[in-house]
Amino acid sequence: MKAVPAWALFALGSAFFAGLTALFGKLGVANIPSNFATFIRTLIILALTAGILSLRGEWQRFSNLSLLTWTFLILSGIATGLSWLCYYRALQLGPLAGVAPLDKLSVVFALIFGVLFLGERLSWHGLAGIGLIVSGSLVLLMP
Repeated sequence: MKAVPAWALFALGSAFFAGLTALFGKLGVANIPSNFATFIRTLIILALTAGILSLRGEWQRFSNLSLLTWTFLILSGIATGLSWLCYYRALQLGPLAGVAPLDKLSVVFALIFGVLFLGERLSWHGLAGIGLIVSGSLVLLMP
């Protein structure tokens, strides 16, 4: 039997923890402004990541990073922050059962961005997957 690739295990872990993020986030924004909740979440992530870097000895000098690396990490950070702010506000205003399916349309956007900006190819399987994700999100939003 073929071993499951490490990236697939981490991707499943990401999906699992994203599911918990939705649940805990919905409960966490119940009584405070969503922007403040996002700030607290960010502090926790900063502390957790710093601890992992320390335990694994992976700290590097910031000056060793190229301008291109800095540029894309800054843009990624801005996109992440805006995503989290939107996500927590959506959780505060709407039901988890409505917010989560729409949030998962990020998979569709990521696939499209991969094609447009990275030159990745989309097979008929990929197109079918996009169709299923979009239709699944719409079905989950039906009353």
